[in-house]
Amino acid sequence: MRIIITAIIIYFLSLSSLWILGFTMAKADTKSEAIVGHVITQVIQGNDMDHTEVMTNELAALMHKFSIEVSSVLLQNMPNILDSISAQLRQELDKKYKCSLQGDYKNKDCS
Repeated sequence: MRIIITAIIIYFLSLSSLWILGFTMAKADTKSEAIVGHVITQVIQGNDMDHTEVMTNELAALMHKFSIEVSSVLLQNMPNILDSISAQLRQELDKKYKCSLQGDYKNKDCS
């Protein structure tokens, strides 16, 4: 009986010590903090790691995020962009039509 009680006490003490020491989740709030922490840890431990691969992966992630943001902004402003393009096309077509009607006489816009 004494062995069972001792085993239960040891079990609860070890479980509570893991909880107190923070055996829950990583404390890094962002991905970049986690990566920087990993790189620093690897440098301190003296492990070889490919820094260019880390930078390449980070730049790829940033470009992906940037392209998503650009596409959302583009979709939000698409009506304005299309309106300005259609207005420019109308102006160019009007100018070509007016110049074609002038015949031999050409004003300064058509020459």
